[in-house]
Amino acid sequence: QVQLVESGGGLVQAGDSLRLSCAASGRPFSTYAMGWFRQAPGKEREFVAAITWSSGYTYYADFVEGRFTISRDNAKNTMYLQMNSLKPEDTAVYYCAARIIVGVLTQIAGYDYWGRGTQVTVSS
Repeated sequence: QVQLVESGGGLVQAGDSLRLSCAASGRPFSTYAMGWFRQAPGKEREFVAAITWSSGYTYYADFVEGRFTISRDNAKNTMYLQMNSLKPEDTAVYYCAARIIVGVLTQIAGYDYWGRGTQVTVSS
């Protein structure tokens, strides 16, 4: 079984930064890409960013507007999300996910493994 564990969430003020981490462990698996999603109270889960594991190609949701940077450390099986200039509307539970098969990075259904999430709260 594959486990994904997020960390790094917390309570910050608008304009602050946070760095989320997602560590993968368990049985070895071939990863095509990993991504970050978020879900705010009363809203659907939405795509934030994704990175392909071998080439490092990155893709972001429009609302990121250059504030977030996704990266990965292949040797550590860890993915990161550096979030700068945080806004109150960024408040959500952030989930990391991994997908094995090539496909559209923004589609939730294509991801095979999910973490339990880490809470990010941005106060105004």
